[in-house]
Amino acid sequence: MNLHDLPATLGALRRDPRFSEERIAARAVKDEMRENLIARLAGKCPLFPGVIGYEDTVVPQIVNAVLSRHNFILLGLRGQAKTRIIRMLTTLLDEAMPYVAGSEIRDNPYRPISRYARELLLHKGDDAPIAWMASSDRYIEKLATPDVTIADMIGDIDPIKAARRGQDISDELTIHYGLLPRANRGIFAINELPDLAGKIQVGLFNIMQEGDVQIKGYPVRLPLDVLLVFTANPEDYTARGKIITPLKDRIGSEIRTHYPLTVEQGMAITRQESWLKRKSPVEIVMPSYLQEVIEQVAFLAREDKKIDKRSGVSQRLPITVSENVVSNAEARAIRCGDKVAAARVSDLYNALPSITGKLELEYEGELKGSEAVARELIRLAAARIFSNHFEGVNMNQIVQYFDLGGALKLDASLGARESLRQLQSIQGLMEKTAALGVGPGSDDAVRAAAGEFILEGLYAHRRISRNEELGFTADERRREDPGEEQPRRQKRRQFN
Repeated sequence: MNLHDLPATLGALRRDPRFSEERIAARAVKDEMRENLIARLAGKCPLFPGVIGYEDTVVPQIVNAVLSRHNFILLGLRGQAKTRIIRMLTTLLDEAMPYVAGSEIRDNPYRPISRYARELLLHKGDDAPIAWMASSDRYIEKLATPDVTIADMIGDIDPIKAARRGQDISDELTIHYGLLPRANRGIFAINELPDLAGKIQVGLFNIMQEGDVQIKGYPVRLPLDVLLVFTANPEDYTARGKIITPLKDRIGSEIRTHYPLTVEQGMAITRQESWLKRKSPVEIVMPSYLQEVIEQVAFLAREDKKIDKRSGVSQRLPITVSENVVSNAEARAIRCGDKVAAARVSDLYNALPSITGKLELEYEGELKGSEAVARELIRLAAARIFSNHFEGVNMNQIVQYFDLGGALKLDASLGARESLRQLQSIQGLMEKTAALGVGPGSDDAVRAAAGEFILEGLYAHRRISRNEELGFTADERRREDPGEEQPRRQKRRQFN
């Protein structure tokens, strides 16, 4: 719909059957969203395209809230697509909305609430100018912080405006409207609601319940037509004193978001959001098993007692880690003259800065250190994914190579050909890469990455050791205390 081709005066608007007074005057924004949602449901159209994993949990609750004409709140930890979802609510608004031109609060031309719009329509009648807004312009978002004031949210008296117009300071025309009135006939979203000061929450409550507010002692009647949507961390929202009871009581629906329920869901989100398909002088390959390891790191971190569960582990962690891993592989391939940049486990260790910055540690974790915690998460993740791919596969020949004194130090900066040559010196290693879908016909970089992953998996299961000086070596504990090895072998029977 071209906004420039729509009626430009009130008279033309009245004559257009698409924007009759019966339709525009009585149709509140919540009714508008309800009607458009019903049409989408009937047409089986996707409601929140790109939001993965919420189809059977969060989305049905949002549908219920909109159909019920509720103001609602999304409760969830960081990185759970809360802001993304509320911004997509504009797709449930009409493509174009008429309002009185010049009105700061986008007055309905058939039912104005501001003095400016009422006087303009009274003096100009059908010649009153009409302006239009697209659906994307009807969304206003505010991050709640302790320093937000009533002036920011509701409005304030503007003495300069009063002086220029020669009006009394208490005149409604001297008010400078805040964000909430400017969201009239649209969606007003507040992120991190508990951080909003109590007196601001009272102002929101008054607007929601009574439609009025006092600006510096001057009572203003503002029966706003607005959908209020909030987001918050569950820990803050349920804590006493964070949310005033009257406001909490009038939020119609409380909807809980969550992290991906399965590794497959998490991988789908990471693939969608991470910048892996990039323009590069080399061909970039991200092996699927390494994607699984990266996603597993996030899942394990969310369960780890050394990491603060109240803060959560954002889905941004596997996204940024994937990007860093690919960038490290890309830089190595360019330096070594390789045509293919295949990401390796060693690249994951080089991406530690994108992990440690996203972990809020408990006291035990602080004592151990964020980098040590991250390395342990990688080891555990590699062990789990290795088990998924190599259950029942005999690895004794590879382990024996190291038990007999063999060692292999793989430099993370080595090119594909040299890395593969070193890995091929270990008898029986490269044949096992077939379980990862990698065969002799694969590119050297892909084969080297697969071979390195197998060694990492054996190290993760404590069947071989690794240190900074010698690289992969025999597990010294196996040599020093062979009596302890028998129960360890029984636990690893699936690999023998």
